[in-house]
Amino acid sequence: MKRRIYSLFIALSLLVVSACDLDEFLVDPNVVTPDTADPTLVLNNVQLNFAGHFSGTAFRGERLTRMMSQPNNLYEQAYVPVNFNGTWTTAYSSILNDIKLIEELGEERNLQRHLGIARVIKAYVMVNMVDWFGDIPFSEALDPATTFNPNYDSGASVYAAALAILDQAAANFTAPTAPGAPQDLYYGGNWARWIKLVNTMKLKIHLNLRLVDTANATSAINALVAANNFIGPGEDFVFRYGTNFTDPAAQHPLYGQYNNGGGGDYHSTWYMWHLTEAKGFDDPRVRYYLYRQRTAITTDPDELRCISEIAPAHYLAGGWPFCIPNDRGYWGRDHLNAEGIPPDGPLRTQFGVYPIGGRFDNDAGVTVGPGQGGGGAGIQPILMHWFVDFMLAEFAVTVQDNAALAQERMESGIRKSMAYVRSFGEALDGAAVTGWQSRADYDISVNNYVDYVNNEYANAPNNDRRLNLVAREYWLSLFGSGNEAYNLYRRTNGKPDRMQPGLLESFGTFPRSLLYPNNHMVTNTNAVQKSGLGVKVFWDNNPDGSFATGGIY
Repeated sequence: MKRRIYSLFIALSLLVVSACDLDEFLVDPNVVTPDTADPTLVLNNVQLNFAGHFSGTAFRGERLTRMMSQPNNLYEQAYVPVNFNGTWTTAYSSILNDIKLIEELGEERNLQRHLGIARVIKAYVMVNMVDWFGDIPFSEALDPATTFNPNYDSGASVYAAALAILDQAAANFTAPTAPGAPQDLYYGGNWARWIKLVNTMKLKIHLNLRLVDTANATSAINALVAANNFIGPGEDFVFRYGTNFTDPAAQHPLYGQYNNGGGGDYHSTWYMWHLTEAKGFDDPRVRYYLYRQRTAITTDPDELRCISEIAPAHYLAGGWPFCIPNDRGYWGRDHLNAEGIPPDGPLRTQFGVYPIGGRFDNDAGVTVGPGQGGGGAGIQPILMHWFVDFMLAEFAVTVQDNAALAQERMESGIRKSMAYVRSFGEALDGAAVTGWQSRADYDISVNNYVDYVNNEYANAPNNDRRLNLVAREYWLSLFGSGNEAYNLYRRTNGKPDRMQPGLLESFGTFPRSLLYPNNHMVTNTNAVQKSGLGVKVFWDNNPDGSFATGGIY
């Protein structure tokens, strides 16, 4: 009886507690609110998460365009909805949600530079999500007061919104602002460079739009070219990592393969073949991109099973390299190879000094380890200055019908890429680089490479073949930048063409977009899954189906 009376007393006591007192108990001191948030710290989080968002989607693009090996036998096995949960969550719950708070606080407190950085990143993420998924929630997203189940916005409308947001960002970088600059992890407070980046992002967007809105895209690109205010050498949009081994998160994430004694992802036989054999000589960048842990291929099939196998019939018919690109130690895997992983981590080809901050390949032929090379002080190459040249070369040959201008811009892009990669290698692993090849000898190899490509271009019979050469050289410069490679491949109707197929003769449907992730499908009642991987994004008006493959070229 006493226990019942005591319980009744407690219940009655709770009824007379004031609403104000209850509110105090309901406030979680660990939750950031608009009243307690520091916009600079929130923006720092956005900038860090953005690097992760780029890294995750870019690596997927590298696999689809044969810059890295693609596991699984079929595309349908590799690209299932659950695999994209992290991409979706990072974009919406982390980046865009934090930017929403920054915009609220920035407008209220006149934090113009905070707003500018946040809006550039917002525009990139929005466009990137459309490029990967197609129609996405946007106008109703991130506002639970309106709906927990946002409807989709068309990809075209999200693109238009992103262009308007970039205009806002450009204005933010020149408007009078309250005291207190943000911590700018990309350009160190150089607002003029951010404006150049805005123009470069507009070029990237309009180049995709040229397929479905040629007149407006042409007008916009011509205006951007006339203004000539794109990023240039030393103004690349990159996220930089450090060498703090005690905090591996400070290093490039792919440098973790060095810390673990090799292993990790397989490099692509097809891409390595292009870098070493396709032209009859090595691409000057190959020793910067790739590091061979052995300088000769094993003869033991227990270590590399495929060396004892005959290539699939469709590989033989098409003339594709199988298993290895050559016998010089370039050890990776063919496209869509689902076999198990043997203990070959210390043997397979690793990432080099560019872009992850690994080792330059000077024929040392030893297994990688912690602290080697650049110590992981690599970059995420989001938008590099030579991308501008290649984008304008594509525009020249497809829209302007100006083959000479396209060649000039393609050559400029090749030279800028090679100059940057050399300088990057010298900065991070200089003794190995200069000990292997002097700058003068490197420049000779670059000139020889350019002469070879220009000769190919001069002999190309039409603009389709010229576009293929432009696309191939752009693709070879995009190592680490798979988002642009994936867009290029779809935008140009499968160029560079004759890509290596899967090991199975029938290897599924090439993803023209990703399926919506599982976490979106189970939490949004308005979500509707696509019919398959062949569904195209709005700007991809090229023929349906997987891109054709053929013999080598």
